[in-house]
Amino acid sequence: METLQNEPVDVIFLDIHLPKLKGTDFLKTLQAAPHIIITSAYSEYALEGYELNVLDYLVKPIEFNRFLIAVNKLKQYNRVVQLAAVHTAVTERLHVYVNVNKKKVKIFIDEILYIESLKEYIKIFTRSKSIFTKLQMGQIEEMLTKNEFLRIHRSFIVAKNKIDAFTATDIEINGKLLPIGRSYKELVLTTLE
Repeated sequence: METLQNEPVDVIFLDIHLPKLKGTDFLKTLQAAPHIIITSAYSEYALEGYELNVLDYLVKPIEFNRFLIAVNKLKQYNRVVQLAAVHTAVTERLHVYVNVNKKKVKIFIDEILYIESLKEYIKIFTRSKSIFTKLQMGQIEEMLTKNEFLRIHRSFIVAKNKIDAFTATDIEINGKLLPIGRSYKELVLTTLE
């Protein structure tokens, strides 16, 4: 117990019958237990061990290949935890900041319906608001994820997953009809069909 309080411990191979305390009782005293693999001659404690979230239960005498299975299970569990952490970091909502009246305003990428160019300004439309900022279309296009947005006209970029309907000449998003430019028509239609 002293070692657990003072040192980082990744895994404990724990016997059930200890000199002064049963292994399962020891487990119940731990607040933040490391991974536990029980090693015991008694298989009847296996269910109780799993109820205490042990990683594996090895019955003595332990064959080497069974020991390796337990260790590989630990490695695989750690890999899954790391992947979950990476996935969580990746799934944070993407956003951009744009200047509006001398302050930076956050816009979540997944809320953008479409963007309209107004010479050196753009207007970003979401379901709840529109944001007017001094940016050129090329600049905002570089900030956006290419596979989620589509340039349909020299004056319009649309979020592909927000398109409600389209024809050969226009795209409908949230009740608004946006024209497809002649030079963008082939790309738009092949992307959407």
